[in-house]
Amino acid sequence: MPGDEISNRKRALRAELRERRRNRPGPARERDEVGLTERLKELVTRLGVSSLSAYLSSTTEPNVRPFLNWARENGIRTLLPISRQDGLLDWTTGDGESETESFLGWPEATGELLGPMAINDVDVILVPAAAVDRSGMRLGWGRGYFDKMLGSMGKCPPVFAVLFDEELVDDVPRERHDVPVDGVVTPTRIVCLSQRAQGLGLDSEAAARPTDATT
Repeated sequence: MPGDEISNRKRALRAELRERRRNRPGPARERDEVGLTERLKELVTRLGVSSLSAYLSSTTEPNVRPFLNWARENGIRTLLPISRQDGLLDWTTGDGESETESFLGWPEATGELLGPMAINDVDVILVPAAAVDRSGMRLGWGRGYFDKMLGSMGKCPPVFAVLFDEELVDDVPRERHDVPVDGVVTPTRIVCLSQRAQGLGLDSEAAARPTDATT
């Protein structure tokens, strides 16, 4: 498929998914927040994670902030990205409270810059996504920061995208530079999409009991 057609399909799908997120009802968001926090806690506990990289979610994204607070309180070192003009990501641990808006318009932590190589020491990477398909291909939001970061790592730890349940789909448009993820975490499931993830001792599709995501 020609590159322009793929790019157009990506833009159309991102616009559709962005609109769905804007229109998500408040009660559903509250249930999703509780369920997602539990699934993320389950992931890092089962993997024995002592350090991870994540990000600050925006108001329409699945809310990872309660999980980040839990991780900090439980001594898990957490790196958060700071976007640079050259397309790379710096990292900081932040202070758990201070943040700013990046030049790209998304929320970022403030703190000591640790450099792009700091992520090489984490046990697991959590990334945002618009959608992920069953092969693990991730559709991002078009800036390419996370694809560039993941593609440059010599020894990449397991990578899980954070999504709403319906954003795990059968297929997403893909280009040569796109980098797949090992699995996804949603408010109800941890889904392993690579052999490496399945080898970590996680179920290929571990679904939460209904009460876990709605309590």
